[in-house]
Amino acid sequence: MRDVTHDVPAPHRRTFLKYTGALGAAAAVSASLSACSSGPESTNETGGGDGADRTLTAVIGYGNDGSWDPTQTASAFCMAANNHIYEGLLDTDPISREPYAALATEVPKDPDSTSWRFALRAGAKFHDGKPVTADDVVFVFERILDPDTQTLAKGFFASWLKEVRKIDARNVELVLKFPFPDGLSRLTLAKIMPKHVFSEPGGWDDAIKGKAIGSGPYRQTAHHPKSNTTFEAFADYNGPRKPAFRKMNWLTIVDAAPRVAKISGSSAGAQIADNIPYANIGQLESGGLTVAGGAGMNNLFLMFNTKHKPFDDVRVRQALHYAIDTEKMVEVALKGRGKPSSSFLDESNPSYRRAKTVYDYDPDKAKALLKAAGVKGLSIEILAVNVSWIVDCLPTVKSSWDAIGVRTTLSPQETTAVFTKMDQKQDYQVVAAASNPNQFGLDADLIMHYNYGPENLWMQYTRWAGNSVAKALFKDMDRATREPDAAKKTAMVQDYIDVVAEQAVLYPVVHNELMTAWNPERLSGIRPQPYPGINLLQAKWA
Repeated sequence: MRDVTHDVPAPHRRTFLKYTGALGAAAAVSASLSACSSGPESTNETGGGDGADRTLTAVIGYGNDGSWDPTQTASAFCMAANNHIYEGLLDTDPISREPYAALATEVPKDPDSTSWRFALRAGAKFHDGKPVTADDVVFVFERILDPDTQTLAKGFFASWLKEVRKIDARNVELVLKFPFPDGLSRLTLAKIMPKHVFSEPGGWDDAIKGKAIGSGPYRQTAHHPKSNTTFEAFADYNGPRKPAFRKMNWLTIVDAAPRVAKISGSSAGAQIADNIPYANIGQLESGGLTVAGGAGMNNLFLMFNTKHKPFDDVRVRQALHYAIDTEKMVEVALKGRGKPSSSFLDESNPSYRRAKTVYDYDPDKAKALLKAAGVKGLSIEILAVNVSWIVDCLPTVKSSWDAIGVRTTLSPQETTAVFTKMDQKQDYQVVAAASNPNQFGLDADLIMHYNYGPENLWMQYTRWAGNSVAKALFKDMDRATREPDAAKKTAMVQDYIDVVAEQAVLYPVVHNELMTAWNPERLSGIRPQPYPGINLLQAKWA
């Protein structure tokens, strides 16, 4: 989520929360944005029409009213939609995350070079019919790298990318500060946008509110915040992943029950839905739907305010993690669809190594740590987001902490309300929320910098960045970013994750699966993602 050594986006916090529209991935931080077209058309389009004229209707369990600006957004709905509307020079497979040529004609043959040249695809057009040129590429990267413009994307590029140069109308050069092969997969996070549209006064504000004009296989036809967004196949698209659906209608239904109902039964109004509750899997499968999940970085994390005593003491933070019966949480709340965290990274991440400090359930150790810290009679209010599966997990946290003598009160609230309090620098003790940086990629360097860094948004919330341990950690992270040897870099990342685990300032309690359901009689080629949203670029009618 950076100046890989200094960061996570450092837009002013209020601005950042407004623009990103999400926490990591799973917890949407919604902003009320005005509609980009008048009154919503019907959201009940159920795939009517015959053959190629059928409309695919999807249900997304996250809001569509976050920022749609590709340089700013972390909104699950908006990022998923943008992957169908826009292209990067390179894009990545949604599952393997391997880069492939999108707007560019090929992936650089030497990923260790400090100069990558790209030729743009001949005949590539934006949805308004204008050609894609090198000027558009430079326009986007100049915004991302502008020291006076704080964007989320800046944190993905600024530490390693020096500049982007126009060679001629169809060729550009990316100049790197040092060899950084991981940067190839990150290029999908720099969606190429038309300069002639978004350089106009108010252009970026329009992008935030939902105006989307790209060069991808689908063009946006209507956008109604808090209701639905519609798409149509772009007739002039000549890229590698052709549109298979004439029209698409994506509904935003955040509440679980109506989302499940929309895809259930003989009169189902949609063919695919993400964010399926574990309790509904059996019901949907018995109704003929396929329900499949992906295990990744989706997690419940605890974040401590280290300026609020006694949470400045690492022993207290550790004690509260050791006290949680995570196996019970997985069994009861997650219905077996998760694992207690054994590292900041999930076990499927290529850079995963079991951390030196693992918070296996040990209430006696928790009590001993609190005693060693001189803490007794502690009362805690857990400020939590009201994401349904997080709410399901909270009773286990409360009962576990109550059992070691920590009087615990649960305070689940709307996600926006939770983070507005921190944005306003209000006092808090502990936050429980959801995150999933996998929507940005599998790169451990990126994931860790999304959460930790001296100017990182999350570290501002924890009030920990000035700590001596934190300062040493950030230096270690910077050295790992610049390490050219892949094996050494992985080892360095794993070593500093051990520090992150030991300190437990912002740390996952459990990693869980995200479930997608679809009608296999209507759709084929669906691959469920281990992060929010859907990707239909390789799907088609069955």
